[in-house]
Amino acid sequence: MGDKILKNLVFPYLRISIIILIFFALVLLYFNIWVGIVASALVACVIFYFIKSTDDQRKVANIYVKNIANELDNTISYSIINHPLPLCMINNKGKLTLFNKKFKEIYPNAEMLSMDIVQLTGIKGQDFYTEDIAEKPILVTTNGKTYKVLASYLEEDRDSSVVLYWVDVTNFELLKVLYKDEKNCFAYIDVDNYDELIASSPDDRKSIIAAEIEKVIRTWASKLSASITRYRAHQYFIVFENKYFEKLEANKFDILDEIREIETDADFPVSLSIGIGVGGKNPAQQDEYAAAALDLALGRGGDQAVVKKVSKIEYYGGRLQTVEKRNKGKSRIMAHALRQLIDQSSQVIVMGHKRPDMDSFGAALGISRIARNRNKESVIVINSYNDSLTQMYNRAVTEGEYKFVNSENALTLVDKDTLIVVVDCHRPSLVECSDLLNKSDKLVVIDHHRKTEGFIDNATLTYMEAYASSTCELVTEILQYVGDKKEIDKLEAEALLAGITVDTNRFSIKTGVRTFEAASWLRRMGADTATVRQFFQTDLDDFKKRAEIISNAILLPNGIAISNSTSRQVDVQVLNSQAADEILNIKGIRASFVAGQNEEGITVISARSLGEINVQTIMEKLGGGGNLTKAGAQVDISVEETLIRLQEIIEEID
Repeated sequence: MGDKILKNLVFPYLRISIIILIFFALVLLYFNIWVGIVASALVACVIFYFIKSTDDQRKVANIYVKNIANELDNTISYSIINHPLPLCMINNKGKLTLFNKKFKEIYPNAEMLSMDIVQLTGIKGQDFYTEDIAEKPILVTTNGKTYKVLASYLEEDRDSSVVLYWVDVTNFELLKVLYKDEKNCFAYIDVDNYDELIASSPDDRKSIIAAEIEKVIRTWASKLSASITRYRAHQYFIVFENKYFEKLEANKFDILDEIREIETDADFPVSLSIGIGVGGKNPAQQDEYAAAALDLALGRGGDQAVVKKVSKIEYYGGRLQTVEKRNKGKSRIMAHALRQLIDQSSQVIVMGHKRPDMDSFGAALGISRIARNRNKESVIVINSYNDSLTQMYNRAVTEGEYKFVNSENALTLVDKDTLIVVVDCHRPSLVECSDLLNKSDKLVVIDHHRKTEGFIDNATLTYMEAYASSTCELVTEILQYVGDKKEIDKLEAEALLAGITVDTNRFSIKTGVRTFEAASWLRRMGADTATVRQFFQTDLDDFKKRAEIISNAILLPNGIAISNSTSRQVDVQVLNSQAADEILNIKGIRASFVAGQNEEGITVISARSLGEINVQTIMEKLGGGGNLTKAGAQVDISVEETLIRLQEIIEEID
């Protein structure tokens, strides 16, 4: 050690001095040989003197370094043993090589050299040799206390022994837990269809039912030690501590089931829509989260709780069929608002979702008719379509009254005064041309699917009703109230009726009074049921493929069936949906799921239900959506992996 110090501090300067002296001696030899000889002799004496003195200094330095090292060893040993923090040393194999008294107090069973750190503490020695250990310190809990373990390396390469310091952070961790538990959560509660519920009850029962509803809600709030305020007859605002939120999640918001047990005189049970905001930075943001969550719950048809966190939305409930609104006042208001927007626009561009089905295409033709009745040019955006839509599309092209363009051409037509109408879809990622959504200040969304996160939030007018059987049903009602005397064409009436027929599985599911009223009006407008039926005809090959899918069906517990197509299909989405509908006809089946790959290798899933199982919540976990009885999703994994994941989700929900 002394040699190293001497070499680093003395030798560089000595070497320079000697070189300079030798240089001057050589110069003198050149000019005067006798003077040069004398100078050379003097340089030799100086070199000898320096070597001798350096050797003496080296001996002194070595003695000094040894003394310092001994003192340091004693100091380090004393410091380690009597360090105020518990510490230990482990080698790169995770074996204990040294520890102090404080560490022994935490782990009385600790033994040097023979004990592995993972056996003693439960943490892996290799965890301390990772690059991110400084950013992510390890926490260890033992004997009711929490320690943060910090690492100090003996060498820079982190390949030798490491000293671990155990810092007691129990109070800090308890403070974190208290802070988290005592943060406030905001919740809004809305009693679904409250006015219709009370109106359907006899006069002597109205107050009793209202009191029972309030009692259940307030009792539930008292279990949460919550502050509750009733600000309208059917709306409540609740504030409770975050520590109760985990209980709500664990019980899956059992108030949704409890409230349905109230006996009413209506033909539908009591249900709630609950929106909860969690994790907001301040009360204003927390309130914003809760209001947005309630809006989602109402947009999804009610009877559910929606929790909005900072970057995540979770759904609970949603088991009931959405209750049909018997009052058509909203349809009338929407029709008049749409008419005003059309009148104030230069043109109308209509688009549905990618690879449109009959509901999307029929609704687009209906909106196009409204625009043309208002003497506005109408354009329908469509990039591609499946075989089931071929007959209807060709007929529309043949009649020549409709203008169809692709996304690229639509972008060249749009301007700020263009009205863009989105039908049968409310998510930007699913529309035919998402770029159109930001090209105009006028945007209308008409859809019957339950609202999901990532919806179009900049719409001028939004008409979303989860109770409706189809978007064609909503457009049909708008046509009746839009105020135009001109009749719709036969093709438009048949396209709208076909859209209703396909989404209700031939009027067998999710069909209300207003659905039949819309179909009746379309029939009066000239829709031919025989022609509509022809739209659903398939060729023999498709029939055989559908039969193969049905024969591959596997029955799971609780009346659930899953199946898949064995090869890639161009129109796998249509094939899957038709097979899923057919499987529901099997006795004992309550829900069906069919998966298959399209020509691009994407796995497409179609889900159908009789109403007892909410297939929308299942498909949402796979990135899809839909409604209670009809939903779908597309994933980038194989069909086999999809079926395994599907079964896991079904088991979780059950």
